[in-house]
Amino acid sequence: MWTQILILVAGLAVLTGGAELLVRGASRLATSLGVSSLVVGLTVVSFGTSAPEFVVSLTSALEGNADIAVGNVLGSNIFNVLFILGLSAAITPLAVAAKLVRVDAPIMIGSALLALVFAWDGRISRLEGALLTAGVVAFTLYCIRGARRESAAVKAEFDEHAPRTPVKRWVCGVQILAGLALLIAGSSLFVDAATAIAKSFGVSELVIGLTIVAAGTSMPEVATSVMAAIKGERDIAVGNVVGSNIFNVLGVLGPTALIAKGGIAVAPAALAFDFPVMIAVSLACLPILFTGFTIARWEGWLLLGYYVAYSAYLGLASSAHDALPAFSAAMLWFVVPLTVVGLGVGVVRTLRRERQLGREFGPSGRP
Repeated sequence: MWTQILILVAGLAVLTGGAELLVRGASRLATSLGVSSLVVGLTVVSFGTSAPEFVVSLTSALEGNADIAVGNVLGSNIFNVLFILGLSAAITPLAVAAKLVRVDAPIMIGSALLALVFAWDGRISRLEGALLTAGVVAFTLYCIRGARRESAAVKAEFDEHAPRTPVKRWVCGVQILAGLALLIAGSSLFVDAATAIAKSFGVSELVIGLTIVAAGTSMPEVATSVMAAIKGERDIAVGNVVGSNIFNVLGVLGPTALIAKGGIAVAPAALAFDFPVMIAVSLACLPILFTGFTIARWEGWLLLGYYVAYSAYLGLASSAHDALPAFSAAMLWFVVPLTVVGLGVGVVRTLRRERQLGREFGPSGRP
């Protein structure tokens, strides 16, 4: 058992190192070819932080472990919102760009709903995987087009981080290939160890995918968002989570279903509980992000508390514990309604404040 745990940790370390090499090499290569640093940040870096999810899900599906492949995506999205966003907001209140509330968050919710529709019959087919993959291509083109319209000041801020010394492209190529090799090797170690641990404990592969695998493959997002929050780059902390969730559904689940023979099967348990939870936490982002275009510390702690509750539910359900009915009833009839009321009050206050400001300043924005 301890051997498998060590292999799991080693696989995660190799995965993280591979993602770092891939992002570094691809970013430097793109910049040396004249691609804007802003575009690189919106595409290469965002995709790179989700590379572990992609490789692990694809490897799992090809090896016949569909539950880990699906659980990894669902669990990562839940982990990103509840744990990463919650932890980042608990460190410091997070600023939210208006575009993220009006465009990116709805895209995140829409992609989650589309995946649920495709999975409703118990399988995401290769055709449906192709449609999801087309979605990530369209989203990438949208990001690039939006980046080109950014102001000169924003572009200059991103370009400050571009390498000042000449970049040897062959070195970038070596970094990219080495990163890909480490991702493949690390994913194989990680998936094999996670599967062995699940079987030894009698825990389903779906639960392992939703918890250990999901949290492990989300470590790049944890590092990116938490460091951004600490450094005061609070909009990046939020944007990283929303962008990763969009890419996980469209750019991980889609290609995995497209490449795997016959698509990927979706367990009834995932359809009955985990898909709805992923959509629910995505929907919860809208009122949280909308209230003053900030995520307050108390909202961060609320999200963290829900992740603890979600993990506790998975543990109780997998062991068929006697406390499960009471725990479920408390969450359903007490905790969730209180949260809905609290967020609803916040939204109403925000709308009233905006209406009051509109009366005071008028359409021109001047008194």
